[in-house]
This record gives sequence, C-alpha cells and structure tokens, in this order.
Amino acid sequence: MSDNKTSILEIESAVVRFVGDSGDGMQLTGNQFTDTSAVSGNDVVTFPDFPAEIRAPAGTVGGVSGFQVNFSSNPVTSHGDAPDALVAMNPAALITNVKDLKHGGLLVVNSDSFGAIDLRKAGIEHNPFENDTVLHETYQVVEVGMTKLVQTALEEIDLKASEKKRCKNFFALGLMYWVYDRSLDFSKNWIKKKFAKKPILIEANTIALEAGYAYGETIELFNNRYTIKSNDMPSGTYRQVTGNSALAYGLTTATFSSDLKLVYGSYPITPASDILHELAKLKHYDVRTVQAEDEIASIGVALGASYAGSLGVTATSGPGLCLKTEFLGLAAMVELPLVLVNVQRGGPSTGLPTKTEQSDLMLAMYGHNGEISVPVIAPKSPVDCFYTAREAVRIAVEYMTPVIVLSDGFVANSSDLWRVPDIKSLDKVDVEFYEGDAEGYEVFARDEKGARKWVVPGTPDLQHTLTGLEHNTLGDISYDGENHQKMTLERAEKIKNIAKSLPSLEVMGPDSGDVLVIGWGGTYGSICAAVKELRKTHKTLSYTHLTHLNPLHNDLEALISRFKKVVVVEINLGQLHKVIRSEFAIDAELICKIEGKPFLVSELVNSISEYL
Repeated sequence: MSDNKTSILEIESAVVRFVGDSGDGMQLTGNQFTDTSAVSGNDVVTFPDFPAEIRAPAGTVGGVSGFQVNFSSNPVTSHGDAPDALVAMNPAALITNVKDLKHGGLLVVNSDSFGAIDLRKAGIEHNPFENDTVLHETYQVVEVGMTKLVQTALEEIDLKASEKKRCKNFFALGLMYWVYDRSLDFSKNWIKKKFAKKPILIEANTIALEAGYAYGETIELFNNRYTIKSNDMPSGTYRQVTGNSALAYGLTTATFSSDLKLVYGSYPITPASDILHELAKLKHYDVRTVQAEDEIASIGVALGASYAGSLGVTATSGPGLCLKTEFLGLAAMVELPLVLVNVQRGGPSTGLPTKTEQSDLMLAMYGHNGEISVPVIAPKSPVDCFYTAREAVRIAVEYMTPVIVLSDGFVANSSDLWRVPDIKSLDKVDVEFYEGDAEGYEVFARDEKGARKWVVPGTPDLQHTLTGLEHNTLGDISYDGENHQKMTLERAEKIKNIAKSLPSLEVMGPDSGDVLVIGWGGTYGSICAAVKELRKTHKTLSYTHLTHLNPLHNDLEALISRFKKVVVVEINLGQLHKVIRSEFAIDAELICKIEGKPFLVSELVNSISEYL
C-alpha cells in the first residue's frame, strides 16, 4: 500500500505506543498492531501497561491504559525505550506519557477529547495545544478529531452514538497502519471472526479501520511514512504468545507427553489469572482446572492431585505466595511433585498490582518455616516461559519436590514472536510410578538423585502414611532428634543434586575479563541489548543470565572468579545481589530500580558504563 503524497522511508525498527482510557481499547489496538507486524515478518516485543484501579473514573490519570510494541526487521529482545510514535486518546494519556516520546517523534492525539471537562478530569487547566508552542516545537504533532470523524464515517450505520464512539480505536489503528505501511487484511479478518454473530459490528469496525487509513492518505499533515522490511526468519509456524499463555502451553505439553494429568488449582489474582483462563481451554489434553475459594485451598487441591498421581500446579502473585507457604512446606516434607508459579508484582501487600517487580526472590528461597529448600527458577522472556514451565515439571517429577517458578508482571503480560516447536523434538519428562516388590519397601528410600519413589494410593501392598510430622525412612512418625537431622540433610542434599543436571551457563562475551553482568527474570531483554551496545567499545564486558536461582549453577562461582568486578541487575532493592555476595563472599555491585517498570536499555547503558 502506498501513495505519492508522502515519502516512504525504509527503517530498521520502530517503537509505537497507544495510550488512552481503560475503556478505549488500547490493549486490543496494540495487540492488533503487534499481530499485523508479526504477520508482516517483523520480530516483535510488547509491553502492555494496565491501570491499577479496576474502575477508575473515565478520563482520569488513574485510568490510563497503554500498550507499546517494538517491531523490527532484525531480532529484538527489549520492548524499546522511548517511543518513535505516541497515540494519545485523551489528556490524561497525553500528560502521563508524552515525556517518554523521542524528541521529534510523532505525536497523534484525538483532539475531540480535549474539551473543558476532559481537561478537568485529567487535572489540566488549559489545552496544551492552544497558545502553546512547546509541544509543536518538540514533537511532530498531528491533531485528529477521531471521535467526530468516526461518527461521520458511521452515520449510515444503525448504532447508538456511544457504540459508534467505541470504534475510534480502530480509526487510530488504521491511521497508524498507514503511517507504517501495514496491511489492513489481518485486522479485517480478525474483526470478521470476533464479531461473527454481529454483522453490524463487523461493518462498523471495518469502516472505522478503513476511515483511519484513508485519513492518512488524504490529509497532508505527516512528514513521512515508514516501512520495515520482513525479517529473514527460519521457516516454521509462528505465533504471538504472552508469558502467561506460554507457561500454560509449557505445563500442558510437559505433562501430556509424559502421560500425566495436569490438575491446576487456582484463585484469581493479578497478574496470574490468565494462566487459569488459558489452561481452562485445554481440557482435551487431560488438563483439569479448579477455581478454589481461596489461595490456601487452591494449593491444597494441587497437592492432593499430586498425592493421587497427577501433577498438581498452582499459580499466584506475591500476597498469595505468603498464604500458600504452609502447604508448600507440607509438599516439601512429604516430597511430592508440585509446581507453584508466582507472577511477581509490586508490593508489599496489595502494592502495585498491575506493575512489575522482582521482589519475591527472598520469599521464594527462604520464606518457609523450618529448614527446607525449594527449587526456584525464573523465565527470562514470554517465549522462555514455555521452556521454563517444562523445566519446572522435569525437576518436580525427577526430584519429587515442589518447584517455584518466579515469573513477573512484565514477562507475564508482554508478548514475543514464538516459533512453535515440533512436539516430537521436545525432551519427554520421564515419569515412573513405583509398583515393585512390597517386601522391604521404604517410603523415603532414595535413588541416586536423592528422590523417593512416587507411589499412587491404592497400589497393592504399598500403603503408607504421609504427614507433615517428621518421619523416618519407613514413613513412620518420629520425634527423634538425630533422625530429624538425618532427614533434613537428605532433603537438602536432594535439592543440591539438581545443580548436577543443569547445563553450563551461557555467557555473552569472553568467560573472563573486567566486568561480568548478572541478571535474572524479565531483566533479560534490556540487559542483553545494553551489553550488546556496550561491547562495541568494551570487549572485556560479559553477561550471564540466571534461570536457576536455587540451586545456583555449579559453574557460577568459577565464572565469577575470572572477572575483576561483578554487577547484579534486578528490579528490587538487591535480593539476588545479597545471595551472590553471601554465597561467594564477593563485593558485587548493584544496579536496581523499583518503579513498577522494566529497565530501559539507555538506563542500563549509562549505569553499567560507570563500572567499565
């Protein structure tokens, strides 16, 4: 699609952000732009930003919802720093986001939403586009009366005025498709499927989409249009996945290929609830979902399922993890496989429920009564959630232990372009239920890994008792102090043995040098991009990213010893930093933030540079 009125520049990548009221459909708009870019052959990484209040007053700062997409002809790892283009649907969206826009960037605003009442709701006294040249001097400003233009385009459609107004997000989408030379076809087909039972909505939203594109063609307010060529990606089937959906798929494929039933016990909590929504669609893969009455009951359901021979899984966020810890201790004591996903969010207490944070690491590692050790692993990206979920199932089943997966709000809600693997190429998780000789059977007899046998209740002659009380190898309750020390040490040793099964750490850069950057979880994309940029001039800078946080990789200590300085990057006040310092007795440096947002690449370039 092209015209002769505005030049089209070929660029490598762009970052676009859509912002508006929570009822303006910004998440849908952003997802459509992302999917269309992916279909066009671009690599994509997204960053949805949700308001914390469920029903914030319309037009207020508290109700602003945003969606940012970084799309490129080359592989991308981060969600992008400053947007190249910002679409603001109201004054509140403008004032909370315009400071992030690049100098000279494209600023598109719905001028129909800048009336006196709209300004008052946003806490603004004067329209920033009237008698004020600052915005026009700083950005390429395009004021579009989207609401009125949509009403005009839909004047022949038999819908209420309020229903027509809701189509303005598709007008904005069509306009940005024109700016970035995107096809309308994907969104048109999506509209047909979405509103298949309401033809009038198909017509209305399609007209609004086309009207936005046509507006870009006819109005002469844009300096340039842009095109981004397709990425030369390996052939295969691709789809856009969020971290939460990828976790669901990873858990399902791991259990299904291993002939296990997956039983998911859950209580709704932001931002983990979408895992339940996704798993509920997969009943045909032996997935059973239960929405329990509270967090404690949900992990009880999961642990009961593991006792019965299925794999119990539960998910929550920080406050829910606090409530689940007693059952988590029971799972560790009776040594049953269990996967607990904690999608971290801003805390403490209710904190920042829709914002990201990495502040539950200490809780996951040490927040238990008594001496127990629980494996902790963390995905680094939405796509990596698929593989991390499978790794969690492997560890849980092979070592007969609960496993904590520490995702976070950024990873959970963001999306990547995923090349769907051939299910036959994935390693199968070997599951063996003990049905052997009952003579001399000991409930807590251990194999070479330190794991006990998994016996399904009802197996002839292998009846046994499992209890939260301390027990001996036979499973009998024991209050003997020496036995308690023996069993505690055996449980701890089993978790340490997991490190023997882990691959060697991957290192970006040389395996020795001046500075080693260490990250974990959702910091991966930004650190990766920052280190890649810095290594152009600092060849002795290296980076390793930790997926396994407990136990740590066996080769981490040796890697650290080969660098003059170690810098830990995380979105908290230094929890992994404390672990690294205490485990390896080194004076590691710390780069941290705790603003509810992921790191910008530019922030890390500046911060890491101080240590080079």
